[in-house]
Amino acid sequence: MFNLRCKAHPALLGMCAVVGATGVLSYRIHCVGDIVGSGHDFSALGWSESEICKPCHTPHHADLSVSAPLWNHELTGATYQLYDSEYLIEEPEQPGEASLLCLSCHDGTVALDSYGGNHGATFIEGDALIGTDLSDDHPIGIAWTHQYRGSNCRGCHGSGHHGGGLFDFVTPFYDGKVECMSCHEPHNSENEPFMLRMSNAGSAMCLVCHPV
Repeated sequence: MFNLRCKAHPALLGMCAVVGATGVLSYRIHCVGDIVGSGHDFSALGWSESEICKPCHTPHHADLSVSAPLWNHELTGATYQLYDSEYLIEEPEQPGEASLLCLSCHDGTVALDSYGGNHGATFIEGDALIGTDLSDDHPIGIAWTHQYRGSNCRGCHGSGHHGGGLFDFVTPFYDGKVECMSCHEPHNSENEPFMLRMSNAGSAMCLVCHPV
């Protein structure tokens, strides 16, 4: 289950209310900020059809094999080289869906404009291109056990996607694992350029999970 908390658009708030009332989708929408003007606002680019939401979400003919709300973008099928360290207690697995949603643009294997059943030709570039070698990035797809507590992250961060954990609104876990969206909120223009869930001034966000 994905949690989404909307505070930007009344229309989105209405959608959340409908979703909650009907029970058709088990999502709580957790948009901390606003996609307008953010790095994910593609509405000024020709291939987006002047749409903000459509490159990722669609009200009709969504890909129901993906648990993200009304998903419209082609998913990556890449296999990734993972982070490894002798200090890891838990070994990373291939990224989960909550990361693949991000990597479907950021790994460079799927075009930005591959949505709505169309195969695009505009690929991500520059610093936003992560590639498929994740060995030099923070591990994802990992259920990290706190060295100083000796317990899985699920106890503080909730089970499943959010829910019931001490730090749910700071660093949510997905199926008990760290994924891209544990640190990054894709609908967030507040903590640009990296769309972090909170400011990392003074390493504040790192210290949520890695206290010194």
